[in-house]
Amino acid sequence: MAKVHFVGAGPGDPKLITLQGYQLLQEAGVVIYAGSLVNPELLNYCGTDCQIFNSASMDLWEIIDEMEKGVKAGKEVVRLQTGDFSIYGSIREQVEELRKRQIEFTCTPGVSSFLGAASSLGVEYTVPEVSQSVVITRMAGRTPVPAKESIRSFAQHQTSMVIFLSVQSIKEVVRELLAGGYQPTTPIAVVYKATWPEEKKIISTLANIVDEIKATDITKTALIMVGDFLGDEFHYSKLYDATFPHEYRDAKIEE
Repeated sequence: MAKVHFVGAGPGDPKLITLQGYQLLQEAGVVIYAGSLVNPELLNYCGTDCQIFNSASMDLWEIIDEMEKGVKAGKEVVRLQTGDFSIYGSIREQVEELRKRQIEFTCTPGVSSFLGAASSLGVEYTVPEVSQSVVITRMAGRTPVPAKESIRSFAQHQTSMVIFLSVQSIKEVVRELLAGGYQPTTPIAVVYKATWPEEKKIISTLANIVDEIKATDITKTALIMVGDFLGDEFHYSKLYDATFPHEYRDAKIEE
């Protein structure tokens, strides 16, 4: 029985799709991809007889109908979604509709853009003694955010934060971060299209980032990263400390 396969496309670079995702694209008879959010070069992995649909102009029911049509025709259907579909991927509603129609599905995770952005900058979100937690959130817009999950409330934790889908409201984002407790000198980065050929990186402070973004044409498809993990302070971990024993290594005694 053919199935629907949700596949995370990765952050942009077509080489960053998983091996399983690549194989599913090769085997697919139908691919429904998430429009401009997915690098079209990934579609080169599909066979020549694969039907390809751009979901940017489709509603939920049209997407599910094409999935059902493909499965009933005995074709493997790939739903190719940006980054990893577990973060702002709208997978839940698609899964619920497939279950109603008794259509089987699988899920193949992808590399999220927030991971691609960190790699592009060469940074670690969880720097020992600086930050050991990561908040992933977004500003409220046409899609609301629960009041208890406001950027201002999360900012009180002073930990590493990644803000999706909000660069168009960078002024409001900065205002909320400052109101929550971050200092104006706190480092912030905006990464546009992480790992794509047209990637842009702006590293600044909360005090200056608004003006720097205004000077660019970045209005979407960008992540905001904020916190001291971007700064100069760091501490070596215990994991590779020669004097720190653990299950696989005895401590070396300093002479």
